[in-house]
Amino acid sequence: MSILITGITGQDGYYLSKMLLEKGLEVHGTIRRSSTINTDRIDPLISKYEEDGQLNLHYSDLLDSASLNSLINQIKPNQIFNLAAQSHVSVSFKNPIYTTQTGTLGSVALLEAVRHANHEIRYYQASSSEMFGGIDNKILNEDSPFIPKSPYAASKVFAHNMTKLYRESYDLFCVNGILFNHESPLRGETFVTRKISRAVGRIYHKLQSKLTLGNLDASRDWGFAGDYVEGMWLMLQNDMPDDWVLATGETHTVREFVEKAFKVVGLDGDEFIEISEKYFRPNEVEHLLGDSSKARKDLNWKPKTSFDQLVKMMVEHDLDLAEREKILFENKLILPTWENPITQ
Repeated sequence: MSILITGITGQDGYYLSKMLLEKGLEVHGTIRRSSTINTDRIDPLISKYEEDGQLNLHYSDLLDSASLNSLINQIKPNQIFNLAAQSHVSVSFKNPIYTTQTGTLGSVALLEAVRHANHEIRYYQASSSEMFGGIDNKILNEDSPFIPKSPYAASKVFAHNMTKLYRESYDLFCVNGILFNHESPLRGETFVTRKISRAVGRIYHKLQSKLTLGNLDASRDWGFAGDYVEGMWLMLQNDMPDDWVLATGETHTVREFVEKAFKVVGLDGDEFIEISEKYFRPNEVEHLLGDSSKARKDLNWKPKTSFDQLVKMMVEHDLDLAEREKILFENKLILPTWENPITQ
């Protein structure tokens, strides 16, 4: 079986490709030319699987439909996972045009390629809990209305609806995975959970003095990315295409994440936190909580990693990373590029 993953260099791309490669499947991933210096996450997979042809990377751009069609005709994938996007909510306010283009036109280009392919392809679209907009602290499922509050969320709503439209209009096997927040040690460092775990590691090793955040009362349904890619895979193995929510069913505030993260290293987070208005979003989503009962029933999927385990996993990873940074810093091999550095 041949699988094509767009966005393979991201957090989810790593965990998904790792799982598929370990199953013995042939994996193809698209990378933009600007991503060639940013394959750090998947470098261990490249070194292990690329030489024997099990992992193959291809230059392609979601906004170039001709290159997409050519690639799909060349490799003839049985399944496509569309994970590529500018996925940072706050960045989407600063760069709405690029965010919208990749999230909308790119998805349609892939759907068109699937429609015109000369073989059957099962297609997964990465939808997002941000589409819901956080409705009055309600638990959210596949039937909840979408009220997007960011350019990122709006682009995801469009791609989600187009995926449903192509499924219903052309009888294609297209699914939407509505994933609530899912984190890992490979999460981008501008996302709040990873920003916290990185800061805890650096503060513990006396490389950083403070952790600057925005809204501590925002709450999210946080799970582990490694668990969620299993759900993505199961969606494309189902007999019939549909849409599914993946979530833990419990919510925690940013403040709770901070407290638990500092507790891992025996510190009191209140001593190191400062609040800055620059980290408040223009249209904040205060609360997101998901109901994944449909996925549990249809796909026999459930999250395996608890909130406490997730926080501990991320902090322990970033403690090791900060320890290595400290050695490099003390030997004047790197300069601090993080906020609130301790330079003496």
